[in-house]
Amino acid sequence: MARTGHVAQGSAERRARADYTGGVYGSMLAASVVVGAGTLERFPRVELVLLLLLTGVAFWIAHVHAQLFGARLARQRLDRRTVLDVCREEWPIVKAAVPPATAVAVSPLLGLDVPGALWLALSVAVAGQVGWSVAAARRAGASRRLMVTTASVNLLLGLLIISFKIYLTH
Repeated sequence: MARTGHVAQGSAERRARADYTGGVYGSMLAASVVVGAGTLERFPRVELVLLLLLTGVAFWIAHVHAQLFGARLARQRLDRRTVLDVCREEWPIVKAAVPPATAVAVSPLLGLDVPGALWLALSVAVAGQVGWSVAAARRAGASRRLMVTTASVNLLLGLLIISFKIYLTH
């Protein structure tokens, strides 16, 4: 009986580590930052890189705070391990900002002007959003059909954000 409990606990821990909700959310956040920056007449690349990374960090802190002082506080005592676990669980929000920021940073090497850099970063953010959702579904043991469904939903959400950029800049 104890062995079954241990296996169930191991499965629950594996599912918890497979939760990339923060990565999906962080990718959507990065795409939204890019769209917002793209509505300005001029936006230097270094500022956009910093804005993407710092926004990811700010939202990570907000999510950690919400987890620690929301439902978790009512259920368990806060200790160092709990705080570190929550920080680790929410870290994909920051990780999701890195690829679009990198895309902006390397865009001059690709010969892209600022609008081109914005489109590259937006495309990378949407691809990340889809990728995080598929990775989460796969690691959680989802069926192929569910993986395709989550990829499709996240692609549609990304296309919605892209449509906002098109609408706002034309």
